[in-house]
Amino acid sequence: MKHKPAGMQASRRHFLRTAAALSTLGAAAPFALNLATLSSAAAATAPSDYKALVCLFMYGGNDQANTVLATDPDSWLQYQAYRATGTPDAIALPPAGGAGGVLPIAPANAQGRSFALHPAMQPLADLFGAGRAAIVANVGPLICPLTLAQYQARTLPRPPKLFSHNDQQSLWQSYGAEGAKFGWGGRMGDLLASSNGQATFTTVSAAGNTVFLSGKSVKQFQMTSAGALSIAGLNGLYGITAANNPLRSIITSGGSHLLEQEHASIVSRSIDAQSVLAAQLPPASALLAIPPWINPNTGQAAANPLAVQMQTVARVIAARNGLGMKRQVFFVNLASFDTHDNQRVNQAALLSKVAHALGYFDAALANLQGTDMRAQVTTFTASDFGRTFTSNGDGTDHGWGSHHFVIGGAVKGGDIYGEFPPLGLGHQCDVGSGSLLPQIAVDQYAATLGKWFGLAPGDIADVFPNIGNFATADLGFMA
Repeated sequence: MKHKPAGMQASRRHFLRTAAALSTLGAAAPFALNLATLSSAAAATAPSDYKALVCLFMYGGNDQANTVLATDPDSWLQYQAYRATGTPDAIALPPAGGAGGVLPIAPANAQGRSFALHPAMQPLADLFGAGRAAIVANVGPLICPLTLAQYQARTLPRPPKLFSHNDQQSLWQSYGAEGAKFGWGGRMGDLLASSNGQATFTTVSAAGNTVFLSGKSVKQFQMTSAGALSIAGLNGLYGITAANNPLRSIITSGGSHLLEQEHASIVSRSIDAQSVLAAQLPPASALLAIPPWINPNTGQAAANPLAVQMQTVARVIAARNGLGMKRQVFFVNLASFDTHDNQRVNQAALLSKVAHALGYFDAALANLQGTDMRAQVTTFTASDFGRTFTSNGDGTDHGWGSHHFVIGGAVKGGDIYGEFPPLGLGHQCDVGSGSLLPQIAVDQYAATLGKWFGLAPGDIADVFPNIGNFATADLGFMA
């Protein structure tokens, strides 16, 4: 066979891709009619309101057993037996009512038990009591439902590379272990970006690059508290005015090489996006000021970087009308939850930052430049994995399932969704050392958010390919 020239190869590949795409439209109707139908359907489903999802990722694997606690007598006995070793390194928290004791909450679905939150999470306990925060129990990556016997016998598929930080972070945010290309936040953006006046700002990270926001077509927009970072020298170089500045021409000239052209395209897109956002983004001083964060271990005031990220998100939401936005997905994070050591001290500071930032964000959205946006914005937590119920001395080791929070005015708050697992060892959810076998899949957790966000059932099946393996795609925690 003769070797085909590169141009012919590329043309052939383009033709095959196009033909394959057209084949899915159906052969019974003319192509033009199908296009018209698709256009009408898109117009009919284009949202007229505004909604935003905010993923708060706790990197390192947050310990769920000291975050949401079952405090009924039987549960508390188990908790004390495994987490209070009688040494200064014990990781058990004090009971409610005493100094530094756990914070009681009263979920509607108490399941015959009583519950509390970590003592450093008062702002989140307040949101739960006000009905704007819910708990989803024992969530984790799953391919299909698993019993303990099935897990142990390996008779059904289970997620790859369990208990590995990088891989489980990727599984939570996307469809596979480390190296995955697309995240479910980005895929949601792919499907809804057409409703936005500025598609560039469909998926926005206030915390650097993340696979969660990577779509097949949308590209995540990364920013800091200073806004969209500009390229130095564009607004004046060696006395040359911005209008006559040759630097922009130099860095946006594509050249003949494909890499040069791609680089020039990215730089041009970045410059244009920075200019558009800068014109619409209100300064931090125009929003509710971040209240001081008090370190629960020292009593000293300090900066809370997570609250600053949340304020950055609020500023972008405040610019929604000027940017023509209808649907946005955001990403913020906080690191250092890998509490193998000194967990009592380290987790207290971390969870205090989480609760402080969430409390601030709720207050900022309550009057965002004169508008209450809490019903339009839903924040949810995620983390690599939960941790073992047993202590390793003064910390805990890598686990699997964990408890998570969903916060916002559209949340059916003040409740726990999913069956809260037994405490201790040897129960039906214990895969070793009290590490929890998840009873709710990340797919179900995310699909419930996606339905509220505006995804149709077919879109949900596209974004979450394993959702059909589970009994429900809606856990009921969104209004």
